[in-house]
Amino acid sequence: MPIACYFLFPKYLVLGSQVLVVALFALSLDLILGYAGIVSLGHAAFFGLGAYTAGLLSARWGWHEPLSGLVVAGLVAGVAGWLSSFLVVRGNDLTRLMVTLGLGLLLYEGANKASFLTGGVDGLSGMTPAQLLGLWSFDLQGRTAYLYSYAVLLLLFLVARRLVHSPFGLSLRGIREGRKRMPAIGAPVRNRLVAIYTVAATLAGIAGALLAQTTQFVGLDTLGFPRSAELLIMVVLGGAGRLYGALAGAAVFMLVQDYLSGINPVYWQFWLGLLLVAVVLFRRRRA
Repeated sequence: MPIACYFLFPKYLVLGSQVLVVALFALSLDLILGYAGIVSLGHAAFFGLGAYTAGLLSARWGWHEPLSGLVVAGLVAGVAGWLSSFLVVRGNDLTRLMVTLGLGLLLYEGANKASFLTGGVDGLSGMTPAQLLGLWSFDLQGRTAYLYSYAVLLLLFLVARRLVHSPFGLSLRGIREGRKRMPAIGAPVRNRLVAIYTVAATLAGIAGALLAQTTQFVGLDTLGFPRSAELLIMVVLGGAGRLYGALAGAAVFMLVQDYLSGINPVYWQFWLGLLLVAVVLFRRRRA
């Protein structure tokens, strides 16, 4: 479908690249929510951390090579996820909600205060990514950005798919369904949760870096709570615990949001909220 959209909708490739980036972001949340049962309201912290890492590398420190920027951003977000995971995996759902929300707010205010580095509310601009693999420049039509985003999404989707179908992924489902029973079969529950949380943070950081490179701008909203809330809606909308559901939910949400905001730039959130309520009621009746 993404390849067909590249040829069928050449005027919407910029929007398409953003949809692909958000789909990767939703995929990262689905790994911890749908498979490990870890709820989070601060997953945007890793997304924004990856975006600012890639942005600072290019705009402040002259590191313009995009692929290595993705790797560095993923590593930074992964380390942050690993450090915070020891707080997140210890509690129950309510504790996790509060801890992840608190961490997200801390990073948001930290980036706002460090305006000399991040640009604060004005955002971080001045990024000039080099040619991709030394062959393709990022053009205004979004062709390179679209194919670049699709290639990264496809690769990481295959990695995630292999992960969730492995014995490690099956143990995550067991932890989600019965955490107290898994130690009886020798599964290290805490270590598994720390590992998947770190992987999810890494993928979110790569998604953030991908957005920064393709748009050449990083806004403070990448760390904001609304982005985390919207992400949770996307995963639930597509169906948590199914990798394809995260991709479909992100695509539907982004396209509906773009369509409704085009019809009414002021009150579009009302219609989006009404649509989400209708979807939830319909799914409940089906269930």
